[in-house]
Amino acid sequence: MALAPKLEFRQSQQLVMTPQLQQAIKLLQLSNLELAEFVDDQLEQNPFLERPEGADAPEAPEAAQNGAAGADAPIDLAREDTASKARDDLDAEDDGDGAGEDAAIGGYRVNEWASVGGGGSFTDDEREFGATLRQEISLRDHLTEQLHVATRDPLLLFLGAYLIDLIDDAGYLHDTVEAIAERLGADQGQVGAALAIIQSFDPCGVGARDLKESLRLQLIERDRFDPAMAAFVEHIELLAKGDLQALMKATDADADDVRDMIAEVRSLTPKPGYAYGGETVQVIAPDVFVSKASDGGWKVELNNDTMPKVLVNQRYYAEISRASKDKDKVFLSEQLASANWLVKSLDQRARTILKVASEIVRQQDAFFVYGVRHLRPLNLRAVAEAISMHESTISRVTANKYIATARGLFEMKYFFTAAIASSEGGEAHSAEAVRHRIRELIAREDPSEALSDDRIVEILRADGVDIARRTVAKYRETLHIPSSVQRRRQALRAAI
Repeated sequence: MALAPKLEFRQSQQLVMTPQLQQAIKLLQLSNLELAEFVDDQLEQNPFLERPEGADAPEAPEAAQNGAAGADAPIDLAREDTASKARDDLDAEDDGDGAGEDAAIGGYRVNEWASVGGGGSFTDDEREFGATLRQEISLRDHLTEQLHVATRDPLLLFLGAYLIDLIDDAGYLHDTVEAIAERLGADQGQVGAALAIIQSFDPCGVGARDLKESLRLQLIERDRFDPAMAAFVEHIELLAKGDLQALMKATDADADDVRDMIAEVRSLTPKPGYAYGGETVQVIAPDVFVSKASDGGWKVELNNDTMPKVLVNQRYYAEISRASKDKDKVFLSEQLASANWLVKSLDQRARTILKVASEIVRQQDAFFVYGVRHLRPLNLRAVAEAISMHESTISRVTANKYIATARGLFEMKYFFTAAIASSEGGEAHSAEAVRHRIRELIAREDPSEALSDDRIVEILRADGVDIARRTVAKYRETLHIPSSVQRRRQALRAAI
């Protein structure tokens, strides 16, 4: 067979993502903090982008004006009949499932959306400016200062500094002396001596390898580490299980002595490092507000404070473009196109977030009215089909986005829950609603007669939830609720 060059015509389709399209997709999944940082970088790089200053800012291009209109114009959702079944159930139960009960379920509580200004005045304080500054000292800095006071030996200073860097915010050192010595090529005795110096520092218990060692160091400092207490600390896991009889046997002490040791250990600090400053906790700002509308529905609006506002300075482009050479005009045109695309992408992002949030509120109407027990099963496909978008777009929009409601601050993904079949063949139940029901049952139980997982299954099936025992156990563990045996022991221990 002879080989020869030839020409062929083929027709094919392929998806080509332009840099602008990639940027638009990237903006969708950014949180409001990440978006603000991205826009700041673009403002530094692009000479035609600028921020509006005050109320007298220049008019924005059409895309920016549309974005502002979309952000300022909330969407009113008239309440549909999606919650009619929940209303009927609520009227029948009349269990008083109100906003106050569910306000902290999302992990955060939103009491007010408006900021309140302070009443102080700069002129009332006559101290110098430097005297009013405060900086919270970190655990690392606190230990380093003590290290330089404790020793002048260069080797111990080096080993001590290395060990301090390995100590976490809770005050624990998770590496062994042997591993550290092998890593540094140092003698184990020298590493142990440096660790002993650090373990003598404030806060007491810092530099321990585990909880038992931390408690041991604190008890030695208090001169309370006798043989009985040593046995108590060695079997500290029995205290967590509430097995007092086993503790009495392990320590060879009577009930009164064991109660004294329990009180002594409870006065200690299990995580001594937390007494000093760590990383700053970032406050979460909601992306969307949901409030009641005058017509009885819901008003969904964007949080304009988290939406970066940028303008394209067309006048500046026209001025420098006239005075530029042909080779420079290509660069200027690219920068102008990039600026226009960014403004358009920000506007499209805001509209998409508002559209997705509005559909979530519509689908979960019963939750906003009656609480988490009426949360419906929901997936990305249902929202995507309702608003004619792709599932991947919904996934990006709901990532790192938060909705502020009267019931608290929730991540958008919180409203997407799996479905659990109904034992009566009716509408499926939300997994999150079932978890809430399990937590509610355990909270109301008699401590001396804790509900077993089998008993919870029976109660839920009587309520129409077809659930297996292993699923109940899994949900209970995700809620950090101990087993019925451990709960009974805890009740017995609290009664002593």
